Amino acid sequence: MRLVLFAFLISCSCARGGCEPKTVNIGAVLSQKRYEQVFKDAVTQANNIYGRDKFKMNAISVTHKPNAIQMALSVCEDLISNQVYAILVSHPPQSNDHLTPTPVSYTAGFYRIPVVGLTTRMSIYSDKSIHLSFLRTVPPYSHQAQVWFDMMREFQWNHIILIVSDDHEGRAAQKRLETLLEERETKSKNRNYENLDQLSFDNKRGPKAEKVLLFSQDTNLTALLQEAKELEARVIILSASEDEAAAIYKAARQLNMTGSGYVWLVGEREMSGKALSEAPDGLLGLQLINGKNESAHIYDAVAVVAQSIQELFEKENITEPPRGCVGNTNIWKTGPLFKRVLMSSKYPDGLTGRVEFNDDGDRRFAHYSILNYQKTRLVQVGVYNGSQVVMNTQRKIIWPGGETEKPKGYQMSTRLKIVTIHQEPFVYVKPTLQDGTCKEEHTVNGVLIKKVICTGPNETIPGRPIVPQCCYGFCIDLLIKLAMTMNFTYEVHLVADGKFGTQERVNNSNKKEWNGMMGELLSGLADMIVAPLTINNERAQYIEFSKPFKYQGLTILVKKEIPRSTLDSFMQPFQSTLWLLVGLSVHVVAVMLYLLDRFSPFGRFKVNSEEEEEDALTLSSAMWFSWGVLLNSGIGEGAPRSFSARILGMVWAGFAMIIVASYTANLAAFLVLDRPEERITGINDPRVNFTFHKHIEDINFFSTHSKLHAFIWDSAVLEFEASQKCDLVTTGELFFRSGFGIGMRKDSPWKQNVSLAILSSHENGFMEDLDKTWVRYQECDSRSNAPATLTFENMAGVFMLVAGGIVAGIFLIFIEIAYKRHKDARRKQMQLAFAAVNVWRKNLQVQLPPIPPNSYEKLSEKSGRAEPDPKKKASFRSISTNLASNIKRRRSSKDTPYPTDITGQLNLSDPSVSTVV
Repeated sequence: MRLVLFAFLISCSCARGGCEPKTVNIGAVLSQKRYEQVFKDAVTQANNIYGRDKFKMNAISVTHKPNAIQMALSVCEDLISNQVYAILVSHPPQSNDHLTPTPVSYTAGFYRIPVVGLTTRMSIYSDKSIHLSFLRTVPPYSHQAQVWFDMMREFQWNHIILIVSDDHEGRAAQKRLETLLEERETKSKNRNYENLDQLSFDNKRGPKAEKVLLFSQDTNLTALLQEAKELEARVIILSASEDEAAAIYKAARQLNMTGSGYVWLVGEREMSGKALSEAPDGLLGLQLINGKNESAHIYDAVAVVAQSIQELFEKENITEPPRGCVGNTNIWKTGPLFKRVLMSSKYPDGLTGRVEFNDDGDRRFAHYSILNYQKTRLVQVGVYNGSQVVMNTQRKIIWPGGETEKPKGYQMSTRLKIVTIHQEPFVYVKPTLQDGTCKEEHTVNGVLIKKVICTGPNETIPGRPIVPQCCYGFCIDLLIKLAMTMNFTYEVHLVADGKFGTQERVNNSNKKEWNGMMGELLSGLADMIVAPLTINNERAQYIEFSKPFKYQGLTILVKKEIPRSTLDSFMQPFQSTLWLLVGLSVHVVAVMLYLLDRFSPFGRFKVNSEEEEEDALTLSSAMWFSWGVLLNSGIGEGAPRSFSARILGMVWAGFAMIIVASYTANLAAFLVLDRPEERITGINDPRVNFTFHKHIEDINFFSTHSKLHAFIWDSAVLEFEASQKCDLVTTGELFFRSGFGIGMRKDSPWKQNVSLAILSSHENGFMEDLDKTWVRYQECDSRSNAPATLTFENMAGVFMLVAGGIVAGIFLIFIEIAYKRHKDARRKQMQLAFAAVNVWRKNLQVQLPPIPPNSYEKLSEKSGRAEPDPKKKASFRSISTNLASNIKRRRSSKDTPYPTDITGQLNLSDPSVSTVV
């Protein structure tokens, strides 16, 4: 209750007489005494604008001390002991290590008191793990990389050589520039490159560092620059101290690297003091506008601090800063918050321009002057306004060598490193002869094959050693043609890992790198890829492709279906049902012809007559007639006589004509025009939708299934394989159409010349000749262009049918002979029996007395049998049985003698015998 009353009394007192504004002490460590008054004036001005009733800033300043210990003690005794809220620190123009703001930053940072640098440019102060509370109104030297990057895009220089000192400042500049290049690369990946040649340079991928050369105090600068001289790039960016820059300029002049064609881009240090005295004419450098104007930076820094204190007092209740360093190890709790407010503040109307800070506390949107060194004097030729380069068109740049035209920034090397891959028929690889030369060979057309020496791993030797080999083929002929057209020399080597190039993760991280030919090109091991490299969007984001030297796509390779003719192939024109109906019709018509001709009154067969005419139509003749008409064979006998039967015969003849004509037409289609259908019709075939395998070697497909149904690859390669192996064939239409192109590094100087040479080769027929020589020089499918002919396999079934007929005829003739013999034997037995009966009957008539009429009756009564009917003819069996019984009975009576031998030959001329027969 007392505290509330006390607060109420204080508020009432402030309302009547007004509260005194809170005093906020601001410290400063300045380079010279004359800037102390500037600091006080800046504080007074800030109080009038921001202070008003809540706070009033008080200026407390000191100057730099001769060493770091004295500087740290001065900060504690003169500034921190007065409870300063922030400390401004400048960087002396002639600075040494012991005069830098480091002691101030360390001491104030320990207590989390914000430190605002005024003219400190060293990049080390951006490291917040060391300088916790440091921020500044000037950018570090490493931020000059942004201006270099924009200047390269402004002048369309695509390749640079970065030479940096191997210290913190040099590595910071290198990291900054590489970060900008990578950011530009990432943005470019999301663009459409189909019309890349029609886009402006601003919309293309930005420049790229061809080589980064680091040097230290012990580095041989002449050797370092000699390495840079051998590169294609002629734009050199230098980040070094004054002394190091002077030494590099001197060595470059000795190597003639300061003349025409070269471009030197440097920063502020590299064109000041001793370095400027050795700088070559035409040098382009940067200078921070108001970078050394300490007074202007004091005013801007005080204004930013005052603005931040006002914001902090309005939103937060701040604690008091620490008082002194002795015995005090507690940090200022409000210090980190105050630093965040300072870093987020924006002061658009500063004397040095717009004042803002990035996350590291460095100045953003700094303005630079672009200076050109012309005959011992610096001339401003442009400015950087914080976002873009603006060149002064009224002042011409004098480039190295006194040139007034902008250098291209590169020198086209006449010695290129070519990487290729073993891929027949585009590149064949064979070992060299013992003398290191290549064996002379000729194409199928008798043309001498052009071969070149290429180094690469020998697959036939364990360990795959790198040895010289002979390379030839489609791509080698193309390379020789391009070298002659564009006047360059080359050295060819095979890719080390034998791959075209894909992106792979590095050590299971998210970072990906290219392998194969792509990796060698991007790493600088090769200048050009001359191989069947497919053009696609993923690769085009990293390298440049020429115009396609061969258009192709993906296709499917399958095993050719060999036509297999079965024995019943001649029956394929008709289905089984139709054959069955035709066979049934033949026999039905034959039966109907027989019946019609038999029962017709005008036929040859007489129904009421005991005898028929000799040429009457029998069932066998009708069957012969029916088959003869159907098979178009001559009919010599057995034709129907009646009108009704002849009507049916004519209809049957018409039916046979239609059936035979239809059969003949379909037989030609089946046997002559037959083409086997491939197993797979194309990429849309349902059978390939679920049978794709990315890596056959990984799943061990061949050893599991012992066969592969389809193989998908580049059409050019598969067409070549199909032309070499006649049991293979490509099927379906091309899909994923693309082309093979020559790969070069992004924005290579050779891109346009190579594309023009390839287009010219297409126009004059050179590419077509290469295609005929290497890809399509052997045609396996000659049947498609030749008239179709029948083979024995097509007609084997017909010959088998004839053979079957012969076999059936032979089999039936044996049956007929056997049947005839059996019939003749029966007939002979009957003849013998009848002859014997006649002989016996004759003998009985001669020797036996006549039997009385009543004897038959008695005999019948005794035997119990009925008297035979005289109208009925007695059968042979009954007669012979009765005769035998009578003879037996008479023999037993021994009254009449009988001849004992009746086995003599029959006299067939005997009337009795012939009558029986």
